[in-house]
Amino acid sequence: MVRRGGLRGLERQASALPDGAELYRLRPDGRVLRADRAGARELGPHDPDSGLLRFIDDQQWAHYFIGDARTSPERPSNATYKLGLVAPHSAFTPHAHGGEHLVLALGPASCGLYDARRRRVVDVELAPGTLIRIPELMPHSFGNRGGDRLAILAANTGYGIDHEDYAITADVAEERGEAELAAALREVTARQRPGTVTVRERLAARLHRIAAALEDAR
Repeated sequence: MVRRGGLRGLERQASALPDGAELYRLRPDGRVLRADRAGARELGPHDPDSGLLRFIDDQQWAHYFIGDARTSPERPSNATYKLGLVAPHSAFTPHAHGGEHLVLALGPASCGLYDARRRRVVDVELAPGTLIRIPELMPHSFGNRGGDRLAILAANTGYGIDHEDYAITADVAEERGEAELAAALREVTARQRPGTVTVRERLAARLHRIAAALEDAR
């Protein structure tokens, strides 16, 4: 069942939008609302017209704004920019991207980065609104620390999710004979934990939801 919170205000705005213009509202509970001339609805796997694609793992989803899943150096669109929806208390399979990668977390998240010079994994806790930049071929993990679906905005240079170099896992690196990359990815995998949400973060999230509810009442 799709919840209606926040849709009414977007529906009022949608009727005035020019053809081709869209509005997206990223809610504090991880829900994403979308509006255009046709009306307003929640963007999610329940909507067959949402254009959501499987995002590395099952239960994770991506919606492209710029580029598409087939973007590659041979089929360039300069970069890809997409909305990701990450399941509660879950994490992506650790991987490395063929191009550099930027992720804006809109909820409590975690990221593990492999430091090749020090040969260790660095755990980074991401508060809502934190943007992290990850160089090409740096092994990393990314997790949702919260109990709600996590919305992220992700930009990659040169590769869409259908390209073989978009997300190189340890198994893929081993098959290619890239032993050093595979070993680093195995270490990230061994250290991966989605993490938990602190009491302070839970309080902040509650206040954020109250603010969102007040906006919905406008």
